[in-house]
Amino acid sequence: MSAESHAVRTVEQLLEVLDLDSTQARTTEDIFTGASHPMPTGRIYGGQVLAQSLIAAERTLPEDRPVHSMHGYFLRPGDSAQGITIAVDRIHDGRSFSTRRSQAYQNGVPIFSMIASFQDEDPGVEHAEPLPEGIPDPETLAPDEATVEGLPGGTVRMLTDRAADIRHVDHPLYLPSGDERAPRQAVWMRMRAPLPDDPRLHRAALAYLSDMTIQESILRAHGVYWALPGLKVASLDHAMWWHRPARVDEWLLYVQESPNARGGRGLATGRIYTRDGALVASVAQEIMIRVPEGA
Repeated sequence: MSAESHAVRTVEQLLEVLDLDSTQARTTEDIFTGASHPMPTGRIYGGQVLAQSLIAAERTLPEDRPVHSMHGYFLRPGDSAQGITIAVDRIHDGRSFSTRRSQAYQNGVPIFSMIASFQDEDPGVEHAEPLPEGIPDPETLAPDEATVEGLPGGTVRMLTDRAADIRHVDHPLYLPSGDERAPRQAVWMRMRAPLPDDPRLHRAALAYLSDMTIQESILRAHGVYWALPGLKVASLDHAMWWHRPARVDEWLLYVQESPNARGGRGLATGRIYTRDGALVASVAQEIMIRVPEGA
């Protein structure tokens, strides 16, 4: 298979995961089912359930009332060998805003719970934090999978087979980097192949991408890397605010930093920009992090 065909196939697989089945819809709540990405770890990738939960919620709303914020909690590890069921509660529909609660289930228990808010387009005041200066163009950076010599084969396949082209401005953290310890980083990202024009799909795919790499500003502050023996990391919650529309099949810059870590938890924040400097979204996530003694 050619590199171009492989890239298209990875995005087609993502679209299949986001194409939820709603044949079980009821009058009291909306029920959706979907597939899971296979993962080497056996655990569902958090961005997958974020995107699926958002897609399910948006299916209960008119297209002209897009999501502007979501707050979710990862409750249990998901099994990537199983499908997923998502129940949506229509909590509120007002003149300008709507609220939905999505809960994702496996084996009858919730693994993720999210509340999201949706708003009609309204005029108002506007400002935005500018795009940082001095960031190299993505074309000057190598894709992550080209910089991972020495990693286990399963990890390399995971990077190669994912739908996203990710390029770290600094050295990726899969192996010891030797970079200065600092609680910040920047990452270019886009889907490997074009997506359909549906804005709802691009918003969900942005949520999918937002869970990728954001934890690393915490790790980078302490010289920790993903392949460190005994390292344990788990996402606890995730919040996201959509500010402006963007296509996820075009380059986006994800600027990340960690303001705090304490008590086995670390907080990471991020801002996502288009290449021409529009602030698209803001993200926050807290993780559990356990570093082996002496590392």
